[in-house]
Amino acid sequence: MRQIFSVIVENQPGVLSRVVNLFSARGFNIESLAVGETELPERSRMTIVVSGEEMVLEQVRKQLSKLIDTIRVSEIHDQPHIERDLVLVKLRIPPARRGEVNDVVSIFRGRIVDVSEKTLIVEVSGTEDKVDAFIRVIRPFGISELVRTGRIAIKRGEV
Repeated sequence: MRQIFSVIVENQPGVLSRVVNLFSARGFNIESLAVGETELPERSRMTIVVSGEEMVLEQVRKQLSKLIDTIRVSEIHDQPHIERDLVLVKLRIPPARRGEVNDVVSIFRGRIVDVSEKTLIVEVSGTEDKVDAFIRVIRPFGISELVRTGRIAIKRGEV
């Protein structure tokens, strides 16, 4: 079973380290981790994707809740939510083939964010499946660098 945890924490030095140590010490594997400041600058939101047995995931939730800097832990995988990944891909591609790349990027509703004499940098965001599919389709053009975020997610509807 895969679970997405949304964890609101104090925006303080060392908080990320304590969360990662919690997972490491208990032998839990983090599939994805994204951290950023929230609408309140003194707080950060960690979106953590973990796989495991239901009992293990419940233990993860409880352990996260016990951390001193944790304000709130939400499990959002089984609730209506929006989730996104972001990928930046640098392609070493001759100008003659850039039209083909642009067609692929358009299909995935991405955009070209940088152009130089020898390279293009493309940005695509969407579900994990969409980003995976984009990478598979663009790979034959020759990826020279690829950077991918962890998943971010937010519940739909009322607070």
